[in-house]
Amino acid sequence: MISSIMYSAVLLSSIGTVAAIILFVVSKKFYVFEDPLIAEVEDVLPAANCAGCGSPGCKAFAEKLVATDDISELFCPVGGNDVMKQVAEILGKEVAEKDPTVAVLRCQGSCDVRPKTTEYQGPKSCAISALIYSGETDCQYGCLGDGDCVDVCQFDAMYMDESTGIPVVITDKCTSCGACVDACPRDIIEMRPRNKRDLKIYVGCLNEDKGGIAKKACQVACIGCSKCEEVCPKDAVLMHDNLAYIDPELCTLCRKCVEVCPTHSIIETNFPPKKVKKPKKAEKPVKAEAAVPEKQVKVEAKVAEASVKQASVKEAIVKPVKPSPNA
Repeated sequence: MISSIMYSAVLLSSIGTVAAIILFVVSKKFYVFEDPLIAEVEDVLPAANCAGCGSPGCKAFAEKLVATDDISELFCPVGGNDVMKQVAEILGKEVAEKDPTVAVLRCQGSCDVRPKTTEYQGPKSCAISALIYSGETDCQYGCLGDGDCVDVCQFDAMYMDESTGIPVVITDKCTSCGACVDACPRDIIEMRPRNKRDLKIYVGCLNEDKGGIAKKACQVACIGCSKCEEVCPKDAVLMHDNLAYIDPELCTLCRKCVEVCPTHSIIETNFPPKKVKKPKKAEKPVKAEAAVPEKQVKVEAKVAEASVKQASVKEAIVKPVKPSPNA
């Protein structure tokens, strides 16, 4: 009995020793060196793992930052410029500062301007709806209203407005991760520069149908009239496929396009209301000099003529007469 126990103990010890030796040899042979800078950079990153940087997670993005010599094209949208400056200090590399962006919804097709013509009974998912039918309205370009973008947002920066049936972006919470952009099957969500005081001007429509068809489907649809393109002083408005697009890099926020849009499809955010110019006061009319009656003019002329004759007579009387030499 004792010998069998001893045998089992020795056997188990031998197996453990051999396994430990094998694991040690394997770990040394297949050892992968990891740069300690990767962990240091990862600690600085916000750990959102949103894939907004183009990498599947913050660990993968940290590895890319360490391995890349030029990181000017790499950017963490959640951490922004502050985080990228810290990364640059750790790695001793230069980083390009970028303007912050925010998600905007390029659709104004609320229930009151885009009436429903059908009713969908399937699963509430924009991805599924986009695959099997064109939507519950006559607009096949606008928001489907099932909230896939809201579901993927990790920062609670979006919600579905029950009164309009379309999502709303909370600008202060948006981290520009781009998850909502990828989730939307209609591509109606765009990342645009936040600008100072979050001033933005953009076309809130993606309908490429001709004017009459687009207007019938949605009252605030872009009808491709090109009026916005004509008044833009910086050529920031581009017309393509019966649809206007405002280039955020060229737009100077002059708001001229907003004023001429007949369907109000151009959206302006956070602008103060324009001051109404007061009408100028009408100048008081200058009183015309009273006209002198014709009779009075004739009388005054006769009086002046008489005065001249009288003066000439007096001059003749007063004038001394020279004495004659024969006198």
